[in-house]
Amino acid sequence: MVKEIHIYIEGDPQLRQGFRTFFQPIYEAAKQNNIKIATLKLCGSRGDTYKAFRIALKKHPNAFIILLVDSEGAIDKQQKPWEYLKNRVEDGWDCLGTDDTHCYLMVQTMEAWFIADIDALRDYYGKGFQESAIPKNPKVEDIEKNTLESALKAATRNTLKKEYHKTRHTSPILERLNVEKVRKAAPNCDRFFTTLTRIMKAGAE
Repeated sequence: MVKEIHIYIEGDPQLRQGFRTFFQPIYEAAKQNNIKIATLKLCGSRGDTYKAFRIALKKHPNAFIILLVDSEGAIDKQQKPWEYLKNRVEDGWDCLGTDDTHCYLMVQTMEAWFIADIDALRDYYGKGFQESAIPKNPKVEDIEKNTLESALKAATRNTLKKEYHKTRHTSPILERLNVEKVRKAAPNCDRFFTTLTRIMKAGAE
């Protein structure tokens, strides 16, 4: 029975509030099912996030531990998250006895979520935001990693907030995102919300 959830995320600790706001539906589901979500852990690099996840599995054996990292590449729709990570990243990555309900990917990077909600970007950057620089592909997870960040930089270069900055700008953008828009455009993001909600509901029964 799930009573407590810990989420370990690739990214700078300064992004915690942005993720906390974007994950509000998860917190609401947790409250409804009397489940505690521990303070989000933003762990820096993908490697450091995985290391923190490994430690948490041993340190909190009674909690449900979750890993959320960038895929940094395209994912075959038939490929499971742990299978993808073990085949792609550094030696030593392993599921550590967990199944895929513990592992989630931001495909191909978190910036795909931003592209999914142009209104949020327009609201944050304001005057000078060049929407035409943003890829028009509605399947945001198909947009290559390098294209995502370069497009955001090109679109924001002439705004008062200046060129997109991964640390300074990410949290306020996350806070503005429409969760439903992002889930509709990014299947792996939708999987995160759908699976966690199901786990919490089942864990409370």
